[in-house]
Amino acid sequence: MAPSAPTPLYDAFARAPLHFVRGEGVRLFTEEGEEYLDFAAGIAVNSLGHSHPALVEALKSQAEKLWHVSNLYEIPGQFELGNKLCENSFADRVFFTNSGSESMECAFKTARRWHYDNGAPERVNIITFEGAFHGRTLAAIAAGGNPKYTEGFGPKVPGFVQVPFGDHDALKAAVDDETAAILVEPIQGEGGIRSVPHQCLRGMRELCDEKGIFLIYDEVQCGIGRTGRLFAHQWVDGAEPDIMAIAKGIGGGFPLGACLATEKAASAMQPGTHGTTYGGNPLAMAVGNAVMDVVLEEGFMDQVLESSRFLKQRLAEIADSHPTLLESARGDGLMQGLKCKAANTDVVAALREEHLLTVPAGDNVVRFVPPLTVSEEEIREALGKLDSALTAMEQAS
Repeated sequence: MAPSAPTPLYDAFARAPLHFVRGEGVRLFTEEGEEYLDFAAGIAVNSLGHSHPALVEALKSQAEKLWHVSNLYEIPGQFELGNKLCENSFADRVFFTNSGSESMECAFKTARRWHYDNGAPERVNIITFEGAFHGRTLAAIAAGGNPKYTEGFGPKVPGFVQVPFGDHDALKAAVDDETAAILVEPIQGEGGIRSVPHQCLRGMRELCDEKGIFLIYDEVQCGIGRTGRLFAHQWVDGAEPDIMAIAKGIGGGFPLGACLATEKAASAMQPGTHGTTYGGNPLAMAVGNAVMDVVLEEGFMDQVLESSRFLKQRLAEIADSHPTLLESARGDGLMQGLKCKAANTDVVAALREEHLLTVPAGDNVVRFVPPLTVSEEEIREALGKLDSALTAMEQAS
């Protein structure tokens, strides 16, 4: 039930009138016992679904020992999780945060500080792409550049230069003596499930090497197994970043993010250059380590790939079956979308009436980002609800 007015909360969210009290796997349950299939997963956060036993046990066990001490002291779980991330990625160093926005802030500061320490303090600009979403802090909304998010908050934070999505000539022309880095999402989530072609990621890597600047990836949404590899860019040879921000799936629902970097990039971040009070606390580390242990299990990614192929194929078939409402299917792994002809918010609402939860995105797209543990049977069930909702919309028009 929706809260009765007046509310003590900021009116910053257009919330659906639903109140969930329990979750299990890919399902959510209301106080009245109604069941919903969750293909929103907390906006691609609940990587292992709801109430995964490994995460529940990790959190309960740690909660009985120690919650918080701050980064004034060593936290063993940080070393453990940091090693897992570095051993399975390009990175040599990790800085733990509480969210994707904070991970992005760390990435910005890491790139700029390195140039400052190495005799080029003028290199502060970070080149980004139209349609991007990098978080809600003042710097992150400046990086994203969407007027919807920047309007009304004063002067935009300087140091971000936007170029059109997919325009490599514009990208090359934008690089100058004040450029510190190029920032890109290998797959735009909020921007409408738009994948950057592999050759473009390689081209960015080559351009960064040529110009002596950093390549930063935002894998907050597309990382931690969502594409069938630990990180989306790992499908592309010769396109590793220097710095990468992650969050969402790494915590499986617990607030957790991280900024990963090479030894070179991280070398300028010495004591006093950056900090966090809560980031990397024992509770977060216990959950993050549990998530990684499950995701890195033999066969886990194979199952993600199998499920994603099935979802992708069936979404394409449904798009073909409802041409008055849908234009096409798109996406990679378990990060899929339907480009709509009808308003995507209307489609999301119709799906919710069928007890299927999804997420709207830019470019008039509906996102399907279920837990990585979703089964083929659950996908079939969701697609049945999708077909029913679209049919009802067609009949009502």
